[in-house]
Amino acid sequence: MLLVPLAIGTVLRDRYKIVELVGQGGMGAVYRADDLRLEGRQCAVKEVIPEPGASPAALEQAQEQFRREASILARLDHPNLPKVSDFFSENDRDYLVMDFVPGRDLKQLMDEARRRGRFLDENQVLTWADQLCQALIYLHSQDPPILHRDIKPANIKLTPAGTIKLVDFGLVKLMAPDEERTITILQGRGTAQYTPLEQYGGDTGHTDARSDIYTLGATLYHLLTNHPPVDAKQRFLRPGSLPAPRELNPQLSPQIEKAILWAMAMHPDDRPASVAEFRQALLGGEQEWRMSIEGHRPRAGQWRAAFSENRVLAIVALALLIVVLITTLLAAPSPLPAGTATAPAIQPEVTMISP
Repeated sequence: MLLVPLAIGTVLRDRYKIVELVGQGGMGAVYRADDLRLEGRQCAVKEVIPEPGASPAALEQAQEQFRREASILARLDHPNLPKVSDFFSENDRDYLVMDFVPGRDLKQLMDEARRRGRFLDENQVLTWADQLCQALIYLHSQDPPILHRDIKPANIKLTPAGTIKLVDFGLVKLMAPDEERTITILQGRGTAQYTPLEQYGGDTGHTDARSDIYTLGATLYHLLTNHPPVDAKQRFLRPGSLPAPRELNPQLSPQIEKAILWAMAMHPDDRPASVAEFRQALLGGEQEWRMSIEGHRPRAGQWRAAFSENRVLAIVALALLIVVLITTLLAAPSPLPAGTATAPAIQPEVTMISP
């Protein structure tokens, strides 16, 4: 089924005016839109088309599932995830409205570095990875846990403020805690290079947090080597076909290579059990990693933050220092003119009182 994109200027739900087609795929499209109720606000509108040939009953069931599960996405609130503000169905299509995230995606930044014959800076990528881990830990901690399942450089944006946003919810799934299955939110397909083998089964395959760990590892592999990883199906057919990251980027730290390959293990049982465990393997000790990122030097912003948090203590310490300096200056003896003799010290007279 060929998706005909909405015309520029189309108004959805008497509120969202389509400004630009941002991206399009086989299962839907993403638009930038103006919010006509909140002047100056721009949003991203994700359009999801139904399965081709679906019966009216199946369409109704899919829309009900969309509304139920999109409401869960609307309750999410995390700095590294776009806020879902609305969802609705119109003309047999489902729409999810999110914050529009400005900036460039990581694929664009990686492609630019590759054209210049360079790799993205390892410490910079680790800073992004830390934010991605925090977002996934948040998603996986929901009740029921939420899986993203489509992490890739093109789905990660870097805002002008330097914040990472995991922008596409196209393959998000709820994990049923009492069943060995997951429930699909928003139909779609993953990208082969970043998809673990268990996800190829679609809704019949069992995916869990370790599936997101694989896609995150594959994403970091691509960002740090400038090469997309060999997809899981080819790796299954040709064991050993995935080059080690340091073969492609010799400057990469051995610890980072080891963590990425662990995350990309073919069998879920051979991967880290949680994103927190992968984050520890990737970044090491928190203090050690932070010092490495900052070059062992606090930045001006850190000094300002420290002063702000300890303002009263800093003022008291400064006042005491000033008092000590003034007292020292007033107590210092005046210098004598050159050649002036110094009077001998007068010994105090001590009177002994007999009992």
